[in-house]
Parts: sequence; structure tokens; C-alpha cells
Amino acid sequence: MHPPVVPHGMCLKVVNDRNMKGGMGSETNPLKFMDQDYNFLQDYCLKTRQRFVDEFFPPNARSIGEGLLKPDVMAKVEWIRPAVLYPNAAEFIVQTVSRFDYAQGNVGNCWFLASVGALTFQNKLLHKVVPDGQSFSHNYTGLFHFRFWRFGKWYDVVIDDKLPTIGRQLIFVKSKTYNEFWPALLEKAYAKVCGSYSDMHTGRVSEALLDFTGGVHMHYELKPAPTDLWEIMYRAYQSEVLMGCETPPGNETRLPNGIVLGHAYTVTKVYQVMSGRNPVQLVRLFNPWGDSEWNGDWSDNSPLWNTVSDEDHQQLLVNENGEFWMSMKDFLRTFDNMDICCTCPDFLEGKSACHWISKYHHGSWVSGSTDGGCMNHEDTFCKNPQFWLRINEFDKACEQGQNNVLVSLIQKPDKRHRRRVAHHGIGFYVVPTHITLLMRSEGKFGSSFFYKRMPVVTSGPFQDARQVMKFFRLEPGEYLIIPSTYYPKKSAEFILSIFWNKNTEGFGLDSCRSIIAIIIFQVFLQDIFYSMDSSKDGVLSFNELQNALEKTGLTMYS
Repeated sequence: MHPPVVPHGMCLKVVNDRNMKGGMGSETNPLKFMDQDYNFLQDYCLKTRQRFVDEFFPPNARSIGEGLLKPDVMAKVEWIRPAVLYPNAAEFIVQTVSRFDYAQGNVGNCWFLASVGALTFQNKLLHKVVPDGQSFSHNYTGLFHFRFWRFGKWYDVVIDDKLPTIGRQLIFVKSKTYNEFWPALLEKAYAKVCGSYSDMHTGRVSEALLDFTGGVHMHYELKPAPTDLWEIMYRAYQSEVLMGCETPPGNETRLPNGIVLGHAYTVTKVYQVMSGRNPVQLVRLFNPWGDSEWNGDWSDNSPLWNTVSDEDHQQLLVNENGEFWMSMKDFLRTFDNMDICCTCPDFLEGKSACHWISKYHHGSWVSGSTDGGCMNHEDTFCKNPQFWLRINEFDKACEQGQNNVLVSLIQKPDKRHRRRVAHHGIGFYVVPTHITLLMRSEGKFGSSFFYKRMPVVTSGPFQDARQVMKFFRLEPGEYLIIPSTYYPKKSAEFILSIFWNKNTEGFGLDSCRSIIAIIIFQVFLQDIFYSMDSSKDGVLSFNELQNALEKTGLTMYS
């Protein structure tokens, strides 16, 4: 009997995945979107003394897209460079970047602009998305670039600075300072990534938050909300995170209380005040329209501000600028859901010394091979990719957190244009297992295994969405995570992201087969070694070693 073959190619993939940090597609070495090299293009334009015009996102109706502007309005659009609009006055950034620099224009991308508002609070993330050294003066060529995380990779996106105007006024995002243009250029770069400006029309705030961080995304439904949500938000605010929230559906209808339905807001601060002798938990929010504020308790003109200390009153009161305070109680009553995105979820543990780590798996549901569908399809479900996860015994530093695993499943787009992407219904299951069962299964479990076992966690109802996620607790043990589409025979690529505290380890069963094969091979050799060791002294003689090797199918030549 020959020993199991160890798939060296997959082992090599495991090693390569570990070495990807800092490689192509990382935040320090982003890929070139549409193969456009910013440095090369900048040098070329400087040497030839010409202004850059982007052939891949040209200044014409195609880049605005279909259905956003009526034909008679589209005919009036002129693409003008800021330096032409305001000669000798155009600035990329005036003083500093702020959420108060802009207001939404004629495209329904409040979800994007609410995320931009959150980004302005985090300088480290901001400089990652908006590279330094860009201006309308020094080495100006009409070329700018921005960076976004898209489906597992960071991309450097170049654009020209021709902006769509009507009557020499910007028609999309507008700067409140007439000669400041970072918001309009950032919006144009993201429109290029999406396919057009019209491809940015409607979306979820979580999408842009994730594209600005490339990190952990946590989604919270607010009805009902977790009992400790304000504490989570407070710790998040003190860390490098972006937070946004959304109101219930409603076609951007303004309610009598000033809140807009079907709209996205930025969470800009979380704070507790003493109102008289009573502590009150507050949340500060920003409307990317730049106006239309909440007018209830703790709003700008609320008499409740007279019940706090002079210091808090002076520090916290805001002007009519789209930003306002409300109590956590009203926040939960008014808003539908909220999202937190960050590079690391350590803040979840409070003062705990426990640290979180992550693993990303790029996989696919392949027609006829790994496209088994959800658990309703008993005979084919086992075909789906399977990922192994072990939760070790908790140490005292990590015991306080209620949840210890966060799983995110993102399906990659099948189209260049965001609005044309056809999402499958996706979800995932977490099923308990054991490594010895895995060894017997030769690296992947068949249908009989799943007949007898129920998942301990699911992602919830399958969603036709870009992403589903779940934050949950697993007790010590070994588990399978199985991502799937709702229906079988649906092909797509996906990213399965697993975040866990330091007491957890895991890998995909495709790579796990390599490890299992090694384990089996080691056990196989041990059995042969002990059966050949006639003296039982732990040492093989020359003849015993020769016999042992022959039993493995190998030959030793003298």
C-alpha cells in the first residue's frame, strides 16, 4: 500500500497566502485599476506638457450613465476642469478635510457620502484612500488618484479632473467652499470603480465603509438591538472605526421630526452627559445633505441642553449644518440598522488583553463541482466548499466577550457595472465536527455526514446581497463553515472572511487536505515504525529500516 500523496501545490498555496501581506493588492502595494499606472501617466504628462484625459472613464454621457439625467438635461452637461472653473483659485483641499466640506448632488449616493463623512474622522484611513501630494499647482497635469478596497484587493484608481457641470455648477457632489474639489474628485473615482455615476444611485452604507477600510464589517439590526450596543459604539468611537446607519425605507421622505426615510447617516460621536443627576447616552449623527436635522429631544434647540454642565453645553452643541444629537433611546426608535467597519475589532473586548486576528479565503462555487446549494438540497449540499475552524480553551483575558467569531461572506460581482450585478442568494452554516472524522473523510465530508448534524449557527435567511455576516459565540471545539448559494448550480466567486480571537485557528478544507494528508502519512509511518521495531527500544536496525521502507513502497539502495 502506497502512502497518501501530499498535494504539494496546495501546500505551496497555503505558504503563499501567508506571505501575501505587503504583496500585490495590499494597502501598501495596491493593484492598478484597469492597468493604469499613476506614476507613469504623471511622468508622461509632465514630459509631454499635456493634460491627462482618461480614456477608460471619458468625460461624456457614458460615464454619467443611463437613467440619471433626462436627455434634455444631459445635453447641457459640460465637463470642465477645476483650474478652468476657478483659474488660480482651485484647491484640492482647503485647510483640512471635513464632513462639512460637501453636500449631496443629483445622484442618490447618500450611502457613499455618509461613509465619506465617517472617513474624515480617521486620518490614517483617510490618507490611505486619498493619497497625499495632490494639488492644482505643483506638477499639475489634470491627473488625480484614489485608493479603494474592492473584493479582497486594494486598487489605485486614476481619473482626470474634468467634472460634469451645468451652467458652470457641479451637478453631483458640491463643495460648500466654492474652490475646494477633493469631494467631487473622490466621488468621480468611486463612480469609475462602480462603472458610472448612475451606478452609484442607491446602495448600502456598509458597502462604501468596507471599501474604505478593507477590514471588519459588523452589521446591527436595531429592532431589536443588542442590549450593549451603546457601549460597543462608544468603544468603537474611541478606536479607528467608521460608523454609519440607515433609516427605514421611504423614498427619502422627510418626517415631521426632521429625519429622512430611506436615507443614510454618519455616526460622528458617542457620548454620555449628566442631565441633572441622570446619565443620558447620546449619539451624534450627520446628514450628508448638509441640512434636514432631527428636531426632537437633544436637537440643536432642545431645552434639555440647559440641564447639562456649561462645559458639555459649550463642547457638544452644534450648529445648523446637517449634524445633530439624539438620545440612544430615540436613535434605536428612529433608525433601522447600523454598520461598523474597522481594520481590527479589538475594541469589542473593552479593556480585555485579547486580540483578534483574521483569515481571508478566496473561493468559488463552480458549476458541477462545488455548487451544492443550501441545506435544503441534501444530496448536493456537501459539494460546497468546507472550512475547518478550531476554538481552543478560552484564557482568562478573553472570557469576557460574549462573541468570539465573526464570519463575513462576500460574493464577487459578475459585471463591470455595479447596477447590473446579479447577486445570488448567499449564506453560510457552522456545523460541529472533529479532526478524527475529518481524517476518515479524506479531507471533505460527504452527504451522510450532514444528514445527522444540524448547524449550531447560520447566517440567517439567505440574501440576494453583496455580503452577509454574523457575529457569534462558539464554545471550544471543532467546526465546519460551509458557504453556499441558496440554489445549486449557481456559479460565483466569493471571499469568506473569518475573524477570531487568539484562541482560534482555522483553514479551508482544500488546504486542509494537505495537512490531513501529512497527518495521515505521519500516523502511517509511525504504525510501520513500531511494527518493525522488534526490540521496542525506539531504534530501528539497518535491516528493520530497510523492511520498513519497503513496506511504505519505497526502496533503499545500498
